[in-house]
Amino acid sequence: MVVSEPVDRIISGIRVPELPYPATKLSEESIPDWQPLLSGCWDRQLDQRVTHILNQQDETWSVRQVNAAYLSDRIMDVFLKTSGLHPSLISRVARLRFWLAWRLNLAGAGAFSQILLKWLDSLQEWRGWSDTGGRSTRAMQQQFDALVQAVAQSFARQSAESVEAFCQEWLKDAEKRTGQVRKLSERLLETEMGASRQRKADQVARALIGRALSGRQLPSAMARFILEHWYRVLKQSVWADGVDSELYRHANKLLEWLVWAGDPQLSGQDKGRLYHVGEQIEDRICHVWQRAFDEEPPEAALHQVQAEIVARVRGDEPRLVNALPEGGRFSWDSEWLSLVPIDPEAATDYQHRWYVQGVGEGEQRRYFFALLEASQEVLWTNGVGARLGLEPWSAFLAGVESGRLRPLPAPTPFGEVLDETVTVLVGVCEKQRRKREQAAQEARERAEALRRKKAEAEQRRREEETLREAEVERQRLAAEQQRQADEQARREQERQQLEFAAARAVDGLGLGGWIAVAPEEGQEPQRLKLAVKIAASSKFVFVDRLGLNRREYRREELVAGVVDGRIRLLGSAAEFDDTLSRVVGRIRVGRN
Repeated sequence: MVVSEPVDRIISGIRVPELPYPATKLSEESIPDWQPLLSGCWDRQLDQRVTHILNQQDETWSVRQVNAAYLSDRIMDVFLKTSGLHPSLISRVARLRFWLAWRLNLAGAGAFSQILLKWLDSLQEWRGWSDTGGRSTRAMQQQFDALVQAVAQSFARQSAESVEAFCQEWLKDAEKRTGQVRKLSERLLETEMGASRQRKADQVARALIGRALSGRQLPSAMARFILEHWYRVLKQSVWADGVDSELYRHANKLLEWLVWAGDPQLSGQDKGRLYHVGEQIEDRICHVWQRAFDEEPPEAALHQVQAEIVARVRGDEPRLVNALPEGGRFSWDSEWLSLVPIDPEAATDYQHRWYVQGVGEGEQRRYFFALLEASQEVLWTNGVGARLGLEPWSAFLAGVESGRLRPLPAPTPFGEVLDETVTVLVGVCEKQRRKREQAAQEARERAEALRRKKAEAEQRRREEETLREAEVERQRLAAEQQRQADEQARREQERQQLEFAAARAVDGLGLGGWIAVAPEEGQEPQRLKLAVKIAASSKFVFVDRLGLNRREYRREELVAGVVDGRIRLLGSAAEFDDTLSRVVGRIRVGRN
């Protein structure tokens, strides 16, 4: 899996509850330097999570730092649970979380270099390692001491080169060990299979002798011959040809003859048969011995056996001793005589697997390297060609059934842990991104709805303001129109009053009455005297002082001229001025 893009997305985008994220985005200058903190945690070989350490500090960490710490913790926590390595070993590997968090913040997915991933995956070679306190424990301790120094140098030099060099050296050593382990394993299997056949031959021979001599008393020479010499024949017959061979059957039969002939309780009542056995037994023993060892049997020991049988035939009373040595010096187990061959298929599911006994850091691991069919024993190794011990097949099955021995779960390489962890967190990050986008979209929709609501409210306010202004303007225009109408009516009334007064004054103007006509600009008013007043045509004829410059006015013209102020009534018509003044005064008072 290519983790570059997903890891960078996780570091920059994921948000995990209860982690110390900053309230706002930090500037580059305000981001604290966490290298001294992480380097110190590594130097002290702490087993705490990086996020726990960050929470304890009075600092404001960047989002990238917090997420790098979380990702490092998450990967190492999963690796702790699923790697299948011994707890004391994997706990030391998991402390790399401090260095990994630092590298993730600096380089993102570049923290997982190919050499680092290859080294972490290669740790599966040590899944059978146990903290036994022996040579392998000391060797592993030295390796991890070197790792501590390499990581410390990496922190100090601001570079991953020292760690990658350590990984490269580790992998080179692993390559060398692979060839050595193969040779050691082949040699061990060959040796143990031979030893298994030897053990079976030894135990079957002992079981045959133990069963035959148990509770018996024999002459010391015969008992010694069986224990010291015939034991070798029985063992050789089993080792060379197996328990189904003719040699094994003959050797076992001669064992029974020796016991029968030497024990008076068995042969004391059958002298004829004892004589017959005594005649044949020496030749039979020599024949079987010759087949087993391709040599003659020990002559002195055989003669002692023959002498004891001859004495029995003569009727001599033999000196008897317990056939088996006192104090259990001769051990034997009759179960070896009833072994049922193991079906190879039945052992297939158990072979070449790791098993663990105990719990926690005290657990011990062992590798089921092979089933030694001859002795029906499980050969345990440490997985790298070193023998840890043997266990009877029946005891192994009982241990598995009782839970004393537990199959070690299938290992989970670091690369698989990384892929699965990144895949899960990318899914979480994607969900969070979609939620943030949805929340942002909802926020935009709410903002847009609020904006529309405000715009609609503003539009309504403007429309209401426009209507109010229009109403005010309408009222103003109506008032203005009313004022103008009132003013027009007042003027009309004034004019009517003026026209009425002027008409009365004009009608009252008698012959000889004087008027003053407004002159052109820059001239004196022209005075005229009424000379003729024609009632039929409502005409007034005026002349000047000399009777010349005749001028006619129609009554309406004369009244209009008086109202407009172009003509003033003078002379005998002076009372018009008073009348006109009173009318005008009343009109002005009415205005105010």
